[in-house]
Formats: sequence, structure tokens, C-alpha cells
Amino acid sequence: MKRVVIYTDGACSGNPGPGGWGAIILQDSIEKELCGSEPDTTNNRMEMISAIKALEELKEIHIVELYTDSQYLINGITKWISGWEKNNWTTSDKKAVKNKDLWIKLQELSKRHQISWKWVAGHSGSEYNERVDKLARSQCKK
Repeated sequence: MKRVVIYTDGACSGNPGPGGWGAIILQDSIEKELCGSEPDTTNNRMEMISAIKALEELKEIHIVELYTDSQYLINGITKWISGWEKNNWTTSDKKAVKNKDLWIKLQELSKRHQISWKWVAGHSGSEYNERVDKLARSQCKK
């Protein structure tokens, strides 16, 4: 299996409001930047969409290190999702899980690859985290 490193980030101008996402895929000596926007969204949705869009770019099965500054994304996919699924997509306090559509898509993509979810502190000097943050923020204005 091929190895790949991915950095993702999402941003929103207002929450909800216009949002953007950015991702960088690093494989061998190749860097691929991705970005996009939505007119009315939330920061959490943009964080999730950035990971989904990056993983969708991988046409073959990969070993993935995915870096994000979103605790929501990491905790959701590594800890909370199995409980939500068992509880018919409701939280422990019996409320509907927000962003269910994206969690299901992310779960499908996660099963396809061998993913290590890595947290990186935002705005801490990580070159690629800063770059995806800039990509995501640049899309919020669209």
C-alpha cells in the first residue's frame, strides 16, 4: 500500500455563515492542494468536508496520516461514531447527531484506507497546518 500524508482544515465567517475548506495531500515529492466553499455552513462541517474531499482524491487504498486541528473531527471519527451508530444516530442525551450525512460518508472512506488521525495545534507554526488554514479562510469570502 502507498503512504500519504494529508493536512485538512475548515473555516467559517460566522457560524453558521460562508465557509471554506482546504487540504494538502503529500505523497512522495508531490503536493496537491484542494479547496472549496459553501455559502451557508458551519465550521465543523467544513472541517469534515476537508477530510472527506482529501480522502476522495485517493483512488487506491492507502496508509494515511491525516492531520487536523479539529478535536471534533478526531473525537467524532475515532471515539463517538460507534456509539452514535449503535444508538440509531442519537447522542447520549437523545438528540440527533449533527452532520450525520458527513459522518456516514467519512466512515465509509475511513473503512477503505488505513488512517491514523493526528491532532495538530492550530496556529502553532506547523507549516502545512498554516497553509490549509489559509486555504480554508480564503474560501470563506466566496
